[in-house]
Amino acid sequence: MANTYSQLYVHLVFAVKRNHLSLIREENRIRMEKYMNGIISNCKSKPIAIYCNPDHTHALVGLHPSISVSELVGKIKSNSSLFYHKNLETNHFFAWQDGFGVFSNSRSQIKRVYNYIQNQKEHHKKHTFREEYLDMLEKAKIAYDPQYLFDFF
Repeated sequence: MANTYSQLYVHLVFAVKRNHLSLIREENRIRMEKYMNGIISNCKSKPIAIYCNPDHTHALVGLHPSISVSELVGKIKSNSSLFYHKNLETNHFFAWQDGFGVFSNSRSQIKRVYNYIQNQKEHHKKHTFREEYLDMLEKAKIAYDPQYLFDFF
């Protein structure tokens, strides 16, 4: 019987709900990232880089072919929200916005995307999340309707 061989790298972007008071604070960021690493690993996929900004998250993942991108993002969002409420902040409601961005990457792009994600703190001193996300969509030549974008802060 033949085996399945794959090389699927995806850059995921998803955002915190706009009207919620609780954002991902710096003192909670690393714990949230580690938890998301575990979720991704439990989905047979490989977490390569994750950075949780206060209002959005980037994740570079080596995707296992047995799980869809939508299923993986759903698991990351739902489980990390529960983790947030149980372990990080119990006084405020936290949730992720609907939808996400997903960008495919070749193996040759992994180091560049990894560095981009790890450099988020510096990047966002110069660019807003909105500017960043629109630039990503435009560079990937992804058509979008502005009314269906994230609610940006």
